[in-house]
Parts: sequence; structure tokens; C-alpha cells
Amino acid sequence: MSISEKVPALLRQAPFRRYWTGQSVSLIGDQISMLALPLAAVVILDADAAEMGWLTTAQLLPALLFSLAVGSWVDRRTSRRRIMIASDLARAVLVAALPVAYVLDVLSLTQLYCTAFALGSLTVLFDVCNATLFASLVPSTRYVEANSLINGSRSLAYVAGPSVGGFLVQALAAPLALAADALTYLISARCLTRIDPAEPPPATPAKGHFTAGLRWIARSPVMRATFAASSTIQFFNFILHTLFVLYATSELGLSAGVLGAVLAVGAVGGLAGAALAGRVTRRLGIGPAAILGLALFTVPLLLVPLADGPLLLVLALLFLAELGSSIGAMIADVAMGSLQTALIPDALRARVTGAYRMLTHGARPLGALTAGVLGSTLGLRPTLWIGTAGAVLCLLWVLPSPVPRIRELPTQPLEADGPTDPTDSIGPTDTAAPADSAGSADAVGPACPTGRAGDRREEGVRGDARKDVAGVGTGGETGAPPGPGPQAAPLADPQDERVPSPPTAS
Repeated sequence: MSISEKVPALLRQAPFRRYWTGQSVSLIGDQISMLALPLAAVVILDADAAEMGWLTTAQLLPALLFSLAVGSWVDRRTSRRRIMIASDLARAVLVAALPVAYVLDVLSLTQLYCTAFALGSLTVLFDVCNATLFASLVPSTRYVEANSLINGSRSLAYVAGPSVGGFLVQALAAPLALAADALTYLISARCLTRIDPAEPPPATPAKGHFTAGLRWIARSPVMRATFAASSTIQFFNFILHTLFVLYATSELGLSAGVLGAVLAVGAVGGLAGAALAGRVTRRLGIGPAAILGLALFTVPLLLVPLADGPLLLVLALLFLAELGSSIGAMIADVAMGSLQTALIPDALRARVTGAYRMLTHGARPLGALTAGVLGSTLGLRPTLWIGTAGAVLCLLWVLPSPVPRIRELPTQPLEADGPTDPTDSIGPTDTAAPADSAGSADAVGPACPTGRAGDRREEGVRGDARKDVAGVGTGGETGAPPGPGPQAAPLADPQDERVPSPPTAS
């Protein structure tokens, strides 16, 4: 077999290869910014707990404010690709302005706040468009293969990104390290200019467009439970997420390089979770696997506020928290993402996904604000105890629901006009999602081929559990960043965010 034949078929096609290249490079830049932006606030501008809370809130608030409106607006556009290019260029300018301001000695928290809010708004716009572009670029029979390639890049970025970011911050200072992220936006924009897939025609707005997804979720006991669990994790995990950098540097005395290494361990946990997820769902069933994943995702994070004493002990506890939480996030992401994909009818998939972003991602800025208030009044460690212990409460939503009784995926999606208990319509579908479609940790949520807000027409699992799940590292998407890491955005659910990565439910 020749070398060219060993290359995945999609990567032998120039349009997808260019798209994939831009997304892969962007992921590295995202990881750098997730570390450099909060460190710039803490180290350069001496931000306290309240100011870190405001910074994180500014970055996350656009998902709550604009997701539904942007989705409706984008549906009526003829070229989503051009909107994505404009978003990339605008984000490159915004990020590049930060190191310039630092060199000129005019960098301020106000500029960081405004930049974070603008970046969050442009990321919502980019992600919504990205869902449609992905489906236009990739044949439906190749969704799983394409998702696997993109999420493979994401997993590698989680391994390399934090370490590279930590090195750049130590070598250049945090604001200057952000120049690398600005460059990745330009590369992404350049790659997008070199593809031109045929996009679907603009949609005609229908009455009740904004509420149809919300009303469908309210009628489904499984979706209510999984979305409530996801929102709970998002809220409490962002209490942890917002203060983790400040806690690690000020109370634990970790350097930027060591902090990057801690976060990189979580990426290894994500890879391990991806390898185990299929076996776990086949052995336990889809519902029990989801609950096991949620437990493994949240309980290890209790080690973060517990960390104290000699440096080796502190690092051991943080490594275990990051590793265990990331494994659980991936298992929960695969199981819950597969279940939600099977339940959501195609006619409502985009609107349910939009409602998901608003409901779960909307809890993030609330968690960040709460972190600022509690961190300033109670102190960092007590606040982190609240954030980690509160996330475990997500289990109280799913345990009494039909989720534990679901062993296999439903063979038919629920009706758009009135979902019922899915345990009444379980078919012989394998409990595990296809192994090659599992990809990441951004968290649990309605899976889609592009990862965030798209209409997935094939069975599979969402790919990014790290940026939107709550592990000790970055975010994805069970909805919250995996752990205490500095992945605040999406910025990553992340559950984060230039790469298609299905939303998460936790």
C-alpha cells in the first residue's frame, strides 16, 4: 500500500483538507489563549477574584444573549462561509491588539473585558455558520469519518496546546503569547477562502421559530433531565473554572509551565475516555454509562480544593483530578450525545441545539459571576469547594429520570409534536456509538456533525467532550470545560470553538 493510500480518503480531497487544516491550527491557538488570557489578567494586571469573574462572564455572556437570534439570522443568509471568514479576521484583529497594547503599556482590564465579549460574540456567529458549512462540505455518508479527523486534531491540541501555551507565556509574557492565537485565526480564514462548497438556500422563518426547541425539550422527560444535569454542571463548573488560574498561581504557587502540564494531563484522560467509552456503553447500556460518566466527571474535581501541602502532593491531586474528570467527561459525552442524537427529530434538531446552547451555556456566565462574588467574600478555596461539590448534584436530575432504564438507543426519534418516554420505544440498536465517531470532551449535548449547532443527520456521538465538559482542564463540551483549567470560553463546550464540536449536556 502506498503512502497516499494510507491517508484518509477525506484528506485526499482538497476542499476538506483545507478546511481541516484551518480548524486543526485554530485548535492549537485556542489552547494558547485559554491559558494566556486569564494569566494576562492575573499576572500583568493583578486581577482579583471579582475581576476574574467579570472577565469570564464577558467571554461567555454572548452564548446566552445571541445564540437563538444568530441561528435565525444565519439561516436566512446565502453564504455562511463568508460570514466565517469575516469572523476569523475580526477575531484576529481583536486578539492581536492585546500584545500591541501590552508593548505600548496601555493594556487594561477594560480592554480585556471588551475583547472577551467581542470574541465570544464572534465565536457564536462562527460556530453557528460552521455547522451548515460542515454539512455542505462533507457527504452525509462521511460525517463519522470527518468528525473523527477533526476530533483527533482536537485531542492532539489538548495534549500539545497547554504545554506550548505555558512555554510561550513563560518565555514571552502572557499578552505576547496571544499573538500566536491571532495568527491561527488568519490561517483559518485563509483556508476558508480556498473552499467554496454549495451551501443550502436561505431558510424561510416560521412562526414560533425561537420557542419550538424549548417546548419540545420541556415535553421530553429524558431531555429535561439531561439538560438540567448539563446546566447544573455548567454553572458549578464555571465557578471552579473562573477561579482556577488565580487559585493555582496565588494559593498553590504553580508557574505557568507547571500549570500547562497539569492541563495537558487532562488531554491524556480525554484520549483514554474516548478509547473506553464504546466498551463501557456496550457493557453497561447507554443510560447507565451516561450516569457513570457524570459521576466520574464531577467527583474527581473535589480533589482540586483539597490540594494543599508539599508541591508533589498538590501536583498529584491535580493530576488525578484532571485525569479522572476528563475520562468521565468523555464517557458521559459519548453516551448522552448518542442518546440525544437518537431522540431529537431531524425537523427540530437545529432549534433544539440552539435551545441547548442557551439553556446550558447560559449557566456559564451566571457561574462566573457567582465565582467572583463568592471568591471575594468567602475566599478562593471555600468557593472552589462549593463549585466542585455543587457539580455532583447533577446526578440528582438523571437518577430519578428514565435515563437509568435505557439500555439501547431508540430506533426512532421522538415525535416533534409530543415526545414520550423513550423506554417505550427501544429497539435493537447497539448501545454504543460508533467507535470512530467519539472524539472529544466539550461535553454532553445534542450531537451534530459539525459539533455545535448543526443538524446531524446520521447516528454518532458528539466529538468534543473536553471543551464543553467540566474536566480539570479546558472546556467543552458535558457542557462545561473539563475541570478547573483556564479554558473559559469556548474559549471552549466549551465546550469552545472554531472546530465543529457537538454541544454537550453536562
